[in-house]
Amino acid sequence: MTRPLVQAPMDLHDADNRRRLTQMIIGLFDHWSLTPRDQAALLGLSTQGRTTLSRYRRGHAFADNQDLLGRAGHLLGIHKSLRLIFPHNIDLAYRWVSQPNRRFGNAAPLDIMKQGYEGLLAVRRYLDFERGR
Repeated sequence: MTRPLVQAPMDLHDADNRRRLTQMIIGLFDHWSLTPRDQAALLGLSTQGRTTLSRYRRGHAFADNQDLLGRAGHLLGIHKSLRLIFPHNIDLAYRWVSQPNRRFGNAAPLDIMKQGYEGLLAVRRYLDFERGR
């Protein structure tokens, strides 16, 4: 049996699929060496309470929430672009978000992403542009 060339999008209304997505994002945060406060900010959660992040680390699924799932999608898109831009240097791909970047006025892309949904979009657009050069 052959696999399709294009996979159907993941049904994120399904709790098991959201659980897999949650674990991918938690793993990405670990690779990026982010603090719990940074993780919460990227997910649009309160940076004061850590109970939600703790539940995600214990295997609970992201809520079926459009904002949260959209943020997760953009984070994965950023990760994918970095892996494609730096295919032979995985360490640089993981460090990139925390390093000062001229494109962002010498701010780290992480600082831009923590500004909210628009910050995530700005970083993703930049990487998509760089990837397409």
